[in-house]
Amino acid sequence: MLVLRLMMNNSQAYTQAATAYVDLAALQFNLAKVRELAPSSQIMAVVKANSYGHGLHAVSKAVSVEADAFGVARIEEALQLRANGIVKPILLLEGFYSAQDLPVITTNRIQTVVHCIEQLEALEQVQLDAPISVWLKVDTGMHRLGIRPEQFLEFVTRLKRCPNVADDLRFISHFACADEPNNDSAPRQLALFKQLTNQEIGECSIAASAGLLALPDSHLDWVRPGIIMYGVSPFADKTAGQMGLKPVMTLTSRLIAIRDVKQGEPIGYGGTWASPCDTKIGIVAIGYGDGYPRTAPNGTPVLVNGRQLPLVGRVCMDMLSVDLGPEAKDCVGDEVILWGASLPVETVAHHIGTSGYELVTKLTSRIAMVY
Repeated sequence: MLVLRLMMNNSQAYTQAATAYVDLAALQFNLAKVRELAPSSQIMAVVKANSYGHGLHAVSKAVSVEADAFGVARIEEALQLRANGIVKPILLLEGFYSAQDLPVITTNRIQTVVHCIEQLEALEQVQLDAPISVWLKVDTGMHRLGIRPEQFLEFVTRLKRCPNVADDLRFISHFACADEPNNDSAPRQLALFKQLTNQEIGECSIAASAGLLALPDSHLDWVRPGIIMYGVSPFADKTAGQMGLKPVMTLTSRLIAIRDVKQGEPIGYGGTWASPCDTKIGIVAIGYGDGYPRTAPNGTPVLVNGRQLPLVGRVCMDMLSVDLGPEAKDCVGDEVILWGASLPVETVAHHIGTSGYELVTKLTSRIAMVY
């Protein structure tokens, strides 16, 4: 196993309680599953936000053979991939933020989305050593980024005339509600996207994780797996495991204290939970300073020695508390699983009122990463 740790001055590693174990074999399994689901499409592995909290360098290396390209949000992420030896195409999904970025994009052979008139004008006005591969983003209903459908022909014409744009103009859009099975907006978006691009010869992409799973007709030339690559479901009503995907991350820590608590005694800041009976409380070395949400309510599940137990009291910066039960035999040093294969991150997210996306991407640098 590759273990990334901080080192002491005397070069001896010290123990970090809060640890994320990242199963690279599960990651590769999930990407192979995507290939099965969309056999006629090329795969753009989305590795933005530090590969959804799983580690950009390790993840990109692990999928560098299976993935046909990589998708990122920031130019810094693209440059990190290049520095890490990734030679396959990399797409800036939000495009560039300044005309000053364009020479860097050219030099590093990075592809870019164009979604607004300012980006188009920057491309028309700059002088570059080589043309850039461009994906024109069309707003088919998300109403976030992208040109309006009535602007499509103008943008296509100007991009094709621009000497700084490579001949392989491609087209991209994004679903707003593909994760909602009873919402008909995704089929309408897909129909509009196909209508606009039908007369163009460039490759097309609209399906990210939810669309890839829910709408086979949306696979087109490229699919863009993000959260499902990491074994987390994009749907509110099912886990990734229920869809045949493997959770990639297991987040763990350890019990650093076990305390006897009397009936009625409150736990932690604000006394937001008081024990209904005499019990044992376990203190776990993880908190919002590690990225575990402060908003996690009483009852949020954790696993201790195979038992699903409730979090109690307010999550602190460095610790949280768990009701072990009055007959508990747990010991200081025992492992605590915050989420993983045996406790899906989707289940934890449901209790907290957020998504699995947010939980895995919020982890901080205090978490030791073990691959």
